[in-house]
Formats: sequence, structure tokens, C-alpha cells
Amino acid sequence: MAKSNKEIALEALKRAFIDRDPSVVQQLFASNYKQHNPMIPDGPSAIERLIPTLTALKYESGMAVAEGDLVMVHGRYIGWGPKPMVAVDIFRIKDGKVAEHWDVLQEEVPAAKTASGNSMFTKPD
Repeated sequence: MAKSNKEIALEALKRAFIDRDPSVVQQLFASNYKQHNPMIPDGPSAIERLIPTLTALKYESGMAVAEGDLVMVHGRYIGWGPKPMVAVDIFRIKDGKVAEHWDVLQEEVPAAKTASGNSMFTKPD
């Protein structure tokens, strides 16, 4: 049975940022992969080169939502910048491969310092 677009995006994140497995690129990224993060070039080889450099990175995935060919994953990156970052990674999946990626990153503010007292990042139940 074919994996859902949501399963593909979550597997790509886990294998790249938790397992640090560069073979995920050959298996799950399209040959014409397009990147919208201004710090990372287009193409799957850029991701393949990036993965082994992320030795200090810790990643946690949170909520994931899929609609059509788009998947959005709310996550936390520790070690991507000087402070923990909360992100929404947006993937476009085409023919079972990650074809395109966007992200929105924001420094995490502790719940005690937010106006609502709510955490910026939660894991789904």
C-alpha cells in the first residue's frame, strides 16, 4: 500500500533531522526538488549535504495536517539557531516524493512569558 503524503513528509523529517540519514534524500526527494528556505539551495543534493552537518540539532514533530498534495508539520528545532525555534514546514508531495518545501520559523517563547500562558509548541494527543 502506498504511503500517504502526510506519512511521506513525516518520514522525511524524521529520517533527515532525527535519524540523520542522508539516504532519505534518494528515497523520498524528487530529482527537481525546489527549496524556499533562503539559506538552502534548490536540489536534493543540498539536503543530502546538509544532513550530516546537523550534529547538534534536535527536532520534534508536532501536529501534521495534509490536504491534497500539501502537508504542514508544526515542529520544534533546537540547535538550528541560538534559541529553540518553532516552525511550520510545508511540503508539496508529487508522485510519492517531496517536490517542494517552505518553512516559517520563530524563536520559541516559554509559556510563562506568553500573554496567554499557552505554549507555542504542543505535541498531538
